Amino acid sequence: MDEKSLSLQSIEGRMRPYIERVDRALATELDSYAHSRFRDPLVFAVEGGKRVRPVMLMLSAEALGKTDDGVLGAAVAVELLHTESIIHDDIIDEEVTRRSKMTFHVKYGYGASLLTADFVFAMILAIAARYDDRRIAEEISGAALSMSEGEYSELTIDPNVYNITWDEYLKIVGDKTASLFETSLRLGALVGDGREKEVKALAGYGRAVGMAYQLKDDLLDWRSQDKISAGLLKRYSESEVVGRITAMAQNYTEEAKRHLLTLKRTPATALLSDLADFTIQRSH
Repeated sequence: MDEKSLSLQSIEGRMRPYIERVDRALATELDSYAHSRFRDPLVFAVEGGKRVRPVMLMLSAEALGKTDDGVLGAAVAVELLHTESIIHDDIIDEEVTRRSKMTFHVKYGYGASLLTADFVFAMILAIAARYDDRRIAEEISGAALSMSEGEYSELTIDPNVYNITWDEYLKIVGDKTASLFETSLRLGALVGDGREKEVKALAGYGRAVGMAYQLKDDLLDWRSQDKISAGLLKRYSESEVVGRITAMAQNYTEEAKRHLLTLKRTPATALLSDLADFTIQRSH
């Protein structure tokens, strides 16, 4: 097994200290709502997540020398925004399982799911308000807007009536998924007091790796007719879908790693680089 394979094999172990910090911060945030009836459902909602986005946010800040707990609020906010999007996505896609357990709306019902998603948005606003830098709230808001645009575009395209182009498909991927990755890395750079060049580089990495991440997801899922993203691509042959998405995901991964060359080489940027490779080599 070569050095690169060993690095990818150990990726979860290298992420573990960051994941543990995020999990503790999430637990603390949820405990502050111990009086609320939403607290237990939210504990269920956040269980089992990979924490990829908040970990990348923390690595973005660490790459600029920021390692204290000031970054954790933003990390929790992006994980909560991701959680809210999953609650909605599973309703739209009519999913019944996720992370080896029943989906939120199956366990709690549609009404409770919609109200919980609203409650999560309020939690995110409260977290953003703790930062003096108004750009933190602006970035989170921008990501939420883009994600909603992407989901709505995906939802309203009927592949039986309209043949989506590859450019239109990539626009949806960018809005729906890459926007939150980009925001996560940008938030880390902002909390880390990054210079404009550094913020731009880390945000560019986030955008590119987010594109690769969703492309890989769609490649894994596209045969499933229950997946809306899969349905968008059903006009194309298997060979074209596999060939084009594989090539595009690889290109975005290489683009992500090129953005990191702007920064000083550190353990944080090394892990970000390996995470870009892991994004397209994962099997689930």
